[in-house]
Formats: sequence, C-alpha cells, structure tokens
Amino acid sequence: MSVSLNEVEALARRAARGAGYTWGQAEEAGKAARWLCAQGLDGCAALARLLEQGLQEAPQAHRPGSTDRTWESDDGLCPLSAGPLLSDAAFLLEEGPIAMKEVYEPLLLLPFAACAARRLHSAVTLEIDRLTIRTDGHRLDAPEGFPEVAQGAVIARGGAPRAPRPLQSRAHPAPEAWESLNAFAHRTYAPATEDSRRRGAGAGLFDND
Repeated sequence: MSVSLNEVEALARRAARGAGYTWGQAEEAGKAARWLCAQGLDGCAALARLLEQGLQEAPQAHRPGSTDRTWESDDGLCPLSAGPLLSDAAFLLEEGPIAMKEVYEPLLLLPFAACAARRLHSAVTLEIDRLTIRTDGHRLDAPEGFPEVAQGAVIARGGAPRAPRPLQSRAHPAPEAWESLNAFAHRTYAPATEDSRRRGAGAGLFDND
C-alpha cells in the first residue's frame, strides 16, 4: 500500500494516544514514524509492534532511571521515553557516548538521534547490537533488519553518513501494521450516544421519506 507522509504522521500520533501515551509522546511518535518512512524504513510497523507490547500499562518501568552515561530501566526501555530524552539531552553527547540497555523497537530511536545531531550541528553514530547507523540529522545511513528488542545501544557524536538512504516522498507500510495502528487510533474516538446519532448525517432514527 502507498500513503502520504502526512497520513502516516496523523495515524501514528492518534494510535500512540489510543495506546495510552501522553499527547506529547504521541506527537513525537507521529513525527518519528514519518521520519523513518521518509528514509525508506517501515516506521509504521515498528510503532505498531511497540504499541502491541502494552508498555504504557507500567510506564515508569520503561523509563531511564537516570541520565548518566548508561541508561536503563526496570523492564526494558521504551523508545518513546528514551528517544525524546536523548533529543533533549543532546548536549550530553559532547561529553561522551551514551549507552542504553535493553531497548524495545530500537529503530524508533533513530529519529531522535537525528534530532540530537541537528541540535549539535554534528553527525551522530549509533551501534545497536551489531548494526551501525549514522545520521547527520537529515540523511540516514542504516541497514535493514533491526531487532525488535536490542540488548544494547550506544550513541556517540561523529561519523557522517557514508551511503545515505534515498529519501521517499510517500510511505509503503505493511498492511497489517496499518490495520494495527488504525485499531489503536479507534480507541480515541468517542462512542456514539443517542443524541449524537440524532444529530448525525443520514436518516438515522427518523426517516421522512
């Protein structure tokens, strides 16, 4: 399937909210999914898998316990918590690398690393398990085949992209991922009431024909 990047961002944002994330995190999720799709990576599938984990049922267990050189949590890091923190704390990379232990859907860290690169006006390199990723904030040098859970990730300043991925003007999400995001998004819709049905379009309860 083919959808616009605007559609990706809007659906991803609403789906994250429907899964229980704050509106702020949902905004970040929408931007992250869009950025990944623009880089030719299926951000929709990564986000759908993350939402299906239900991490928001115990959000505190998936947030970094501290922002020293090693970030870890009680039960694996959520990229929608660790990622925005990485972006906000980009200045820490000027002092040395940041290591993260056990990260769910680490693909979703990439847009936040790109944001950190833009703030630093410097390229950023990530080592995720055995994968090496480089970004200058706009272009991305990254392979396929990201793990669903990374044992570790190390983010460091430096290392410009060597073979940037071609930028995409549209997204091509897996249909099952798109359906999953839609299911989460539907949780944000208010249920119909008798009054809303009376005021809705169409004949509804009253048919004068």
